[in-house]
Amino acid sequence: MAKDKKVEQITDMETDFAQWYTDICRKAELVEYASVKGFTILRPYGYAIWENMQQIMDAEFKKTGHVNVAMPVLIPESLLKKEGELVNGFAPEVAWVTMGGSEELEERLAFRPTSETMFCDHWSRVLHSYRELPMLYNQWCSVIRWEKTTRPFLRSREFWWQEGHTIHETAEEAQAETEQQLNCYADFFENTLAIPVVKGRKTDKEKFAGAEATYTVECLMKDHKALQGATSHYFGDKFSRAYDVTFAGRDNKLQYPFQTSWGSTTRMIGAVIMAHGDNNGLVLPPRIAPVQVVVVPVAAHKPGVTEKAQEVLAQLKAMGIRAQGDFSDNSMGWKCAQYEMKGVPLRLELGPRDIENQVCVVVRRDNGEKTQVSLAELESAIPALLDAVQKGLYDAAKINLEEHIFPARSIEEAKALQQEHGGFIKTMWCGDEACEVKMKEEAGMSSRCIPFEQEQISECCACCGRPAKKMVYWGVAY
Repeated sequence: MAKDKKVEQITDMETDFAQWYTDICRKAELVEYASVKGFTILRPYGYAIWENMQQIMDAEFKKTGHVNVAMPVLIPESLLKKEGELVNGFAPEVAWVTMGGSEELEERLAFRPTSETMFCDHWSRVLHSYRELPMLYNQWCSVIRWEKTTRPFLRSREFWWQEGHTIHETAEEAQAETEQQLNCYADFFENTLAIPVVKGRKTDKEKFAGAEATYTVECLMKDHKALQGATSHYFGDKFSRAYDVTFAGRDNKLQYPFQTSWGSTTRMIGAVIMAHGDNNGLVLPPRIAPVQVVVVPVAAHKPGVTEKAQEVLAQLKAMGIRAQGDFSDNSMGWKCAQYEMKGVPLRLELGPRDIENQVCVVVRRDNGEKTQVSLAELESAIPALLDAVQKGLYDAAKINLEEHIFPARSIEEAKALQQEHGGFIKTMWCGDEACEVKMKEEAGMSSRCIPFEQEQISECCACCGRPAKKMVYWGVAY
């Protein structure tokens, strides 16, 4: 974190974390509120971050054979109702179209809250034989869910996401797909977003409507609240049966395929803000930053400075670095504050004395550290510094996570730890939903996941004292 605050318009995170977050979303020009209540406009800088996320994730999906498709945004009500758990789970959030032009529709149409329905309807028409399986589909789109309370990126009535949907010949293949995609998300969070995660399975109470199992990557923000990063769901053949999706198996008999879905959203931008940001604004991991290096000439009015800065900028771009120059007449102080606000990982300063000595000064956004770099060594030095920023952000977030995981043996202890420290509280659990509800009511925490890496904290459930079955992570979540 930069030591001296430069942007007075941003509320200090220590004073009001929620307002700090909203200030950054708007002051860094990521989003703006739309005229439609609960909707936001993703501004160019915010969309550029999302684009970089898209490109990296899309390439990873394609490595494992997934292809992109586009499904209709509207779903007939009768189709949505075919799978009872799904429609019941989303009913309070569905927005409906009842008019087409000036005529009332014969059947209401739902704006998609999710697309399992449309994929199943499609597969029921085009799938014939086991030879066509698996079908590994993904789509990039927006969905609408009529949320009561909204906050940019974290919860809005329309948000952008990717939703993967696949069908498989066997349950084992579908399970493997579910786990593979969860690991893909975990790798993306840790290696691209520089955010460490806890991988695990959701409880039955918290799983996706209609799923047999939901798996999640859970993150911890700087205010020590939890954030669900992405989820991967195993459906078994439940949806296939509901929508009559069948294929001729190897024995020439009709069978139902096994299905998965998995998704991540623009909520990941919110995660980046809250995991890495500081009181001067955004702090972006280099791998998703729209601008990785900004070149700022010092004393640009002096002969040769602007020209040399432009030459360095062209060199960086030729190296494949996402670089930008600021040759405006704004003050140096304004420029420093502006690019800190925008979270640009590196600021390269170049003045007359630097040119004379054939060096430049590079300032890291994550810790403010200044490094003098020879202009002859830019091709090796800049990528190394970008990697150092990426690693520095991950290491700091990892420390934040590890220092805020606490074991507890009772609800009272769990509540006290949460109130004092925040973070993840881990306890043993008997598996009874009543105990899960009790933890929420008495300690104010929801179950985040049953982590894959289990520990034996005690023999008894922290909620009821009966024999425990699993260790659960609890937390106050966004």
